Amino acid sequence: MYTILVPVDADEDRARGQAAFVAELPAAETDIEAVITHALTKEEAEAPEEIRNVERISTVRLVRDYLEDHDVDVQLAEGQQPPADGIIDLAEEFDVDQIVMGSRKRSPTGKAVFGSVSQQVLLEADDPVTVVGSRAE
Repeated sequence: MYTILVPVDADEDRARGQAAFVAELPAAETDIEAVITHALTKEEAEAPEEIRNVERISTVRLVRDYLEDHDVDVQLAEGQQPPADGIIDLAEEFDVDQIVMGSRKRSPTGKAVFGSVSQQVLLEADDPVTVVGSRAE
């Protein structure tokens, strides 16, 4: 089984692009397991356990439903802050084969000033990282 980590943020078009990329891989319905995650905010992470759940995040549900509709095996995992560190930790924990990141367009100056989770994961992850763009409905 080939395991792919799919960390999503709050943007539905980016999440849809990530889901479509995974579902369109060869043998996705038979040989791929997707681990979907979202880095909970400090407030979400400190909430009572019965409401602290990544499944409450709309983009997590969107990706889960899309992949399940395409017969891809899915797991959900709670990400930690800061997001890039949480993604790298989950990649190690689940022994993933690939990470599929969504990214928004930013100028080089914007990346330098504000940072980029995708860029940090690309530079620090031990696993292959694929960065995909948005996909509208």
